[in-house]
Amino acid sequence: MNIDIPWNRGEWTNQPAGVVEQAGDLLVTAVESSDAWRVTSYGFIHDTEHALLAPFPQDSAMEVEFTAAFSHQFDQAGIFIRVTAEHWIKAGVEFADGAAQLGAVVTDRFSDWSLAPVPQWNGGRVRMRVSRSGDALTIRAASGDNELQLVRVVPLAPDVVAAAGPFTCAPTRAGLTVPFHSWQATPADSQLH
Repeated sequence: MNIDIPWNRGEWTNQPAGVVEQAGDLLVTAVESSDAWRVTSYGFIHDTEHALLAPFPQDSAMEVEFTAAFSHQFDQAGIFIRVTAEHWIKAGVEFADGAAQLGAVVTDRFSDWSLAPVPQWNGGRVRMRVSRSGDALTIRAASGDNELQLVRVVPLAPDVVAAAGPFTCAPTRAGLTVPFHSWQATPADSQLH
């Protein structure tokens, strides 16, 4: 059973430039140069993402739906899972090298990054889902009404306290506004495949 999480239940990691509720959606405007990254390849630490987080207990899942209408390098939105400032995951759609990319950044002191091009997703609705059970997080994504597809499996100890929810960043520009359409808690996925 899917349970809607009210927008006002979450707490921001960093306050966005603007937040407006409109017809059930949450319109989030990112601050210019906002990002989440730690060290790898670039040599910097950015912890200025706008993530709206609520508790993410073991044996549960969380889904976020948003419109991915991106045009500038590294425009991004999706779902963010935070354990500490040095241990977090972001997964979603990011505009990189001229196209929308489905990807995930897994950070354990140092960030890694995986991408797959999904140019047809740009301008449409995207659903990101993360399920927490056993010793893992399972990240899935879908565009429109399509079936969820596996993006990544990430280790996470069952006793770790985590929070999760929608996020956006705009590393290279001002004025990115992302409409988030839903934020839901659900039971954990029953199986990996």
